[in-house]
Amino acid sequence: MEVIKIPMLLLLLVVVFFFSSNADGGAIGVNYGRIANNLPSATKVVQLLKSQGLDRVKVYDSDPAVLHALSGSGIKVTVNLPNELLSSAARRPSFAYSWVFKNVAAYHPATAIEAIAVGNEVFVDGHNTTGFLIPAMYNIHQALVKYNLHTAVKVSSPVALSALQNSYPSSAGSFRPNLIEPVFKPMLEFLRKTGSSLMVNVYPFFAYESNADVIPLDYALFRQNPGVVDAGNGLRYFSLFDAQIDAVFAAMSALKYDDVPVIVSETGWPSKGDKNEVGATVENAAAYNGNLVRRVLGGGGTPLRPKADLTVYLFALFNENKKVGPTSERNFGLFYPDQKKVYDIPLTAEGLRGLGEKTTPVSGGEQRMATASGETWCVAKEEAGKDKLQEGLDYACGEGGADCHPIQPGSTCFDPNTLEAHASFAFNSYFQKKGRAIGTCFFGGAAYIVTQKPKYGKCEFPFGS
Repeated sequence: MEVIKIPMLLLLLVVVFFFSSNADGGAIGVNYGRIANNLPSATKVVQLLKSQGLDRVKVYDSDPAVLHALSGSGIKVTVNLPNELLSSAARRPSFAYSWVFKNVAAYHPATAIEAIAVGNEVFVDGHNTTGFLIPAMYNIHQALVKYNLHTAVKVSSPVALSALQNSYPSSAGSFRPNLIEPVFKPMLEFLRKTGSSLMVNVYPFFAYESNADVIPLDYALFRQNPGVVDAGNGLRYFSLFDAQIDAVFAAMSALKYDDVPVIVSETGWPSKGDKNEVGATVENAAAYNGNLVRRVLGGGGTPLRPKADLTVYLFALFNENKKVGPTSERNFGLFYPDQKKVYDIPLTAEGLRGLGEKTTPVSGGEQRMATASGETWCVAKEEAGKDKLQEGLDYACGEGGADCHPIQPGSTCFDPNTLEAHASFAFNSYFQKKGRAIGTCFFGGAAYIVTQKPKYGKCEFPFGS
């Protein structure tokens, strides 16, 4: 198959498509917490979200002022049924019907509510609400059915990583035994039947803070590092985030629920902390969140599930001055209450395109671009479709500057003569040329990263530029 030279105008359109579309890649949202007395009005917050290109937001209640402000914005919204209402929603279907009517049906579809988080980190809630969770989820779902909203609005519940009995190594991931039968099996069955996702709150910061003498900072921040091999499955991990997510996937797999997707309902890194909160700095927060955005919008899943694109909600939109606990709790925000940025990172695919290959300046230094320095390759997603694969191939071999001579007729990698094989070779050539930087294995969602050396026929893919 010959590499097609396409006109420059079309090339430019293809480039814009690759970097501005993430329909087949991951998605970034933000948590809008309001435990503060100095935040801007909900109307101004919606304007801020739109100015940053953020099209997903998760809130911790169903405040009418917030839901009204979001009306007509096109921003997808996840609302929350607080833990203190779980017992009422579980015991009385009439309460669930009333809550859904007042807080969802009354606003939808003008306010694009797409999910209800029933409770939040219920298993670590000191009020012993765990027993109410599953019946509350079922009653809320039945209320959605009553109002014919069950296909548009999904039901889940954010789970803290402490719900795992084991999280290291990732292959040994398992849920706490006392939660499996009463909670996780019925919850995962509910999510499967309703086409919903498991929401998980993941914070590499807390793992790093507690184990800074063992966990390399670069590994926690998605920066260049040699990676960590999981002895249980042989996969190499280049970020603590991926390792934690795969521990959840492994726990779900152990219960035979591999088909249930995962949404990262919270993750973030504080820009300030107490003296004993190791790593809580502006530079590290910018590196973690900036590199996370690259990694998510770049498409592809985790080493264990490489095709499972993730939706990730950053925590949080603002620093919240009334939160209790250590200093870090009040400094997870991307913005100060006056709407000024705590640090400057791109939050959208368009922002990444504008950033290009440059580093992002932050206070006191530069944010290094996240790269996978171990052995990784970029290959094509067959299910992306012929058109998208061809567009990616044309770009990589044209303006992208990949070395595509080996896939020309008569050359070493022409066989097998398939679009997937040729696209994979071209994608990998581009990826290696760019130093395996996260975000350079994307091609409009037509590619993903693997840690096992790919081979098509007798054609071996190179590693390194």
